[in-house]
Amino acid sequence: MSTIAIVGRPNVGKSTLFNRLIGGRRAIVDNKPGVTRDRIYGSFEWRAKQFTVIDTGGFVPDTQNVFERAIREQAQYAVDEADAIILVVDGAAGPHPIDKVLADILRKKSKKVVLAVNKIDDTKHETSVAQFFELGFKNVKGISAQLGRSVGDFLDEVVGVIPDGELAQDVAGRKRIAVIGKPNVGKSSFVNLLLGESRSIVTDIPGTTRDSIDSLLAFEGKEIVLIDTAGLRKKSKIKESVEFFSALRTFQSVERCDTAIVLFDASLGVEKQDLQIVEYTLEKGKPAVIGVNKWDIVEKEAATALDYERAIKARLRTYDFVPIMFVSVLKRLRVQKLLSKSLTIMESASTKLKTSELNAYLQPIIERSPPFSRTGKEIRIKYVTQVESKIPTFAMFTNLPEDVSENYRRFLENRIREKYSFEGVPIRIVFKQK
Repeated sequence: MSTIAIVGRPNVGKSTLFNRLIGGRRAIVDNKPGVTRDRIYGSFEWRAKQFTVIDTGGFVPDTQNVFERAIREQAQYAVDEADAIILVVDGAAGPHPIDKVLADILRKKSKKVVLAVNKIDDTKHETSVAQFFELGFKNVKGISAQLGRSVGDFLDEVVGVIPDGELAQDVAGRKRIAVIGKPNVGKSSFVNLLLGESRSIVTDIPGTTRDSIDSLLAFEGKEIVLIDTAGLRKKSKIKESVEFFSALRTFQSVERCDTAIVLFDASLGVEKQDLQIVEYTLEKGKPAVIGVNKWDIVEKEAATALDYERAIKARLRTYDFVPIMFVSVLKRLRVQKLLSKSLTIMESASTKLKTSELNAYLQPIIERSPPFSRTGKEIRIKYVTQVESKIPTFAMFTNLPEDVSENYRRFLENRIREKYSFEGVPIRIVFKQK
């Protein structure tokens, strides 16, 4: 699978082209310059070949703005990773000085470049394409990323310049760990420390990471995919459409991960939003571990960590089975142990218990403490089995499934957790007619 990077100055349609290629809406599209800040990865197939495509933030040279400097750095990283480059320019606006700066940079890197003259929405605007030959590239094509016009012919040009044999790392089939939490809790710093490089932009301004970013990491003999996500905010604080879509991408990242690391900020204590993120993750059926970051700046007493952990578990209530670890990304304290814990939890989620073993353990408990019936009828649970599911799910066959209370379901769940290792793993119990 070859890798293609899409670069260009702000607001020329890079993310629109990215979304067109992958057939979805992975990248945020907005008419404000600089919306895409980090590299976004996707994949597509053309002419029986598989490609990884990278969307980048708008390239702004020689700027003093903290975000624009970081965007420029990220675009350069993407170019270094890619086998070929799609340079997107605005056909309606004509050549821009930044286009020329980008063209010079790409030539110095000796990369194969295909120039996409975007916003050529009909044949009468085709004459605008010729003026971009001054950028010095042989492969130039007018397209409309929004309408899809001439994109197929353009992809033929792209396929033609990519050498065979240069394969990108394929993340398909690997286990995925999402790093989630409120803005500015240290998610990108956590991911960057594990990766050993600045794969995500890190600043001290909340909300820097707006999109979700996949990175491949070799750890403990396994290849896993780390998903660095945009910081989640309360709905009342999401005033821009961009912030809304960022939160949406984070929710989607939770849905496509195999387990989640939820980071808290130790200096802020336990906030309602932290707990809601954990609850959302578990309700989606995803195993989770809590990492309390910035633990190095908390004034310590003998029972500080234990008191903090008890406070979290008390507020999580029915979700108190989630393990809690105290880390410091800045001091490199227990960061790898947190990742290792998430892998252990992920493996626990795939535990399959024998039906005979389950019944031998649970039936005596049920006989000693049978379910209470409000109707006065006897509720008999005769058989328990674990059914196939993405998360551990136990079917209990009974004569009156509708009469079993939620409290009794929780009682049985706690008994299962006492016996078996499902730390951090949500489990489901369903009652069925025998």
